Amino acid sequence: LLPYLSGAASFAAIDPSVLSAGLMALVPHDLQRRIEALAPTHFDAPSGSRVPIRYDGEWPVLAIRVQELFGLDRHPAIASGTVPLTLELLSPAHRPIQTTRDLPGFWRGSWADVRADMRGRYPKHVWPENPLLATATSRAKPRGT
Repeated sequence: LLPYLSGAASFAAIDPSVLSAGLMALVPHDLQRRIEALAPTHFDAPSGSRVPIRYDGEWPVLAIRVQELFGLDRHPAIASGTVPLTLELLSPAHRPIQTTRDLPGFWRGSWADVRADMRGRYPKHVWPENPLLATATSRAKPRGT
């Protein structure tokens, strides 16, 4: 690790990304691929966005705008589908709307109330009655619609 830590005068001065890169350099490439498959750094959203996954708590967390999950009928999970992600569902302004570990239940349950609230606050965005039939998006409605 010394080449990665050169120039750091104290432990606090070590850049976490540099330390992470140094540690990964010690791991064989095939094991790096397996780690990424089981505990990915990002989630590929139905909208096409790559959203970072946070691993700083008890469960992995995905903070994502709710519109980017339209059309998704199963809850996102890692570790070969055995560990569900905690979803921090965000508004278009990246403000928390709701937290869930059951996306299909959210669509069936509280989505109608969330939709009504969001339609009033963010009228330039799409808020479908049935989000399972909608196309995921990271954008507002096209102009003129």
